[in-house]
Amino acid sequence: MNSHSDGGADADAVVIGAGVIGSSVAYELAGRGLRVTVVDKLPAAGYGSTSSSSAVVRFHYSTEASVAMSWEGLHYWLDWDNHVAAATVSHESLAEYVPVPVVMFLDSAEPRPSYVRHFDTLGIPYELRPASEVDGWPMTVDLHRFGPPARLDDADNPFWGEPALAFDQVLIMDQAGYVSDPQLAAQNLATAATASGARFRYQTEVVAIERSDRGPSGHGDGRVRVTGVRLADGTGIETPIVVNVAGPHSLRINQLADVTDDMARRGRPLRREVYIGPAPAGYDNTTGFMVGDLDIGVYYRPERGDNILVGSTEPECDELEWVEDPDSFDETLTEDEFQLSMMRTARRFPDLGIPHSKRGLVALYDASEDWTPLYDKSSLDGFYMACGSSGNQFKNAGIAGHVMAELITAVEAGHDHDTEPLVVTGPHTGLAIDLATFSRRRPVDPDAANTVLG
Repeated sequence: MNSHSDGGADADAVVIGAGVIGSSVAYELAGRGLRVTVVDKLPAAGYGSTSSSSAVVRFHYSTEASVAMSWEGLHYWLDWDNHVAAATVSHESLAEYVPVPVVMFLDSAEPRPSYVRHFDTLGIPYELRPASEVDGWPMTVDLHRFGPPARLDDADNPFWGEPALAFDQVLIMDQAGYVSDPQLAAQNLATAATASGARFRYQTEVVAIERSDRGPSGHGDGRVRVTGVRLADGTGIETPIVVNVAGPHSLRINQLADVTDDMARRGRPLRREVYIGPAPAGYDNTTGFMVGDLDIGVYYRPERGDNILVGSTEPECDELEWVEDPDSFDETLTEDEFQLSMMRTARRFPDLGIPHSKRGLVALYDASEDWTPLYDKSSLDGFYMACGSSGNQFKNAGIAGHVMAELITAVEAGHDHDTEPLVVTGPHTGLAIDLATFSRRRPVDPDAANTVLG
């Protein structure tokens, strides 16, 4: 992409948000020679929802593009020290990728999930094993079918009902894992972006998106284009490109840009709680596994210090807590929800003890209606979006930065992405990633993922 610096702008691109994906976008754009400024309300990279991510790296999604993107994303973590080489040179600590397999419980009498078909199409490795092998694992796992998930006080679907059926297969993805320190991952990317020339301005709030009817040619051709951002301190940054990666604040930024009218999909803040408790005997980073356990309504993975991390898969019986103001929400763990999540987990792990005191965190996710992110342009020329990504897109930070840089490069060069959605080739795997899946205008996909799953 050619720099726009001849136009006298303060920056060739402004990225709003210094989370793991915003920092990745900045890194990729700066690497292409653009003068990039990143602005964030918080004091450092990764301080927002990134720092609260469960940082799970998994590949089972309902759409082929999402599977391809997550498989490509893994390879960035496997090559992290080279990807953020500037952080290595500066002797900054690097985020660590911890390999822990994902296990899914299946019933051979039912159709295989759609993600298995995508695995076969794309060559994603997995193993199917008889559930009887679980008896030899170092922890006690109850493979009875307890679902659908229930509340503790549900009279119509008793929580403690005795199950009659059991899963008879396990699907294992050995390449999966999690990132030990998600905030550090964002800082690694910010350090690498800074070394490539990007500027980061923290504790800086965007209060307006400036626009002009002067098109890219500067001849007043009637097209409306972004011209910069105005900041809370009264100053502004002139730029022909703005990328909204503001996490839970992304809807507010889109509203400031007045681009929501043609969006069939949009992100908005969702309050979530994640808990940490003592792991059941035999379950740790070496012997444990990760599961999006839709049958009981939680996901879980090993956590350092012989602990287990537990979050919700958003089952239908649980009410979602959408937040109107991302700057004002209850950050206190809820006793009832803590007990419910741990008791659900105890159904799968009979040896799990329910802690007397709750421990964990409360955070906001930037979730879309179908849990699929938006990596897209907007109706305002020069204004781009990487939104609706919190909860399940941390794993894709590396490839998301590349995808957005490819999209911006193509559209700024004249490509009509709305008419002909861009297909990006993964640099590591060579897999095709069809960005139509992440369009703001996409229709409802009844098979799309129904959970953030970490």
